[in-house]
Amino acid sequence: MITKICWGILLAIHSIPALALFRPVLISKIYHVDAASPLFLLLQHRAALFLVICVMCVWSIVRPETRPLATVAVGVSMLSFLWLYWASGSPPALRSIALADLAGLPFLAFVGWQAFGATR
Repeated sequence: MITKICWGILLAIHSIPALALFRPVLISKIYHVDAASPLFLLLQHRAALFLVICVMCVWSIVRPETRPLATVAVGVSMLSFLWLYWASGSPPALRSIALADLAGLPFLAFVGWQAFGATR
């Protein structure tokens, strides 16, 4: 049950960016990018990729055999952003996103341990 709750928390962390696919106004609020910017389209695509991460989290709640793959996908998403954020000088406009990903790391570590280490 704890594992499912952790997947639910990871789902919640990724839900807001995924919702930006359906509510583009969130892109401006989350990323501070104007709708007229060419980056807006790229961030809409990013929202679609977050939707994939959300689907994987839901899938992991329902189907335990998918958890190793979902752990890798969610881990790549979260850790790559944190690394890029840090490497680019920690831009203040993206701080809340970095904090959300940092808050999710203990849950990611737990589901990763469950997927790869606990039963092996």
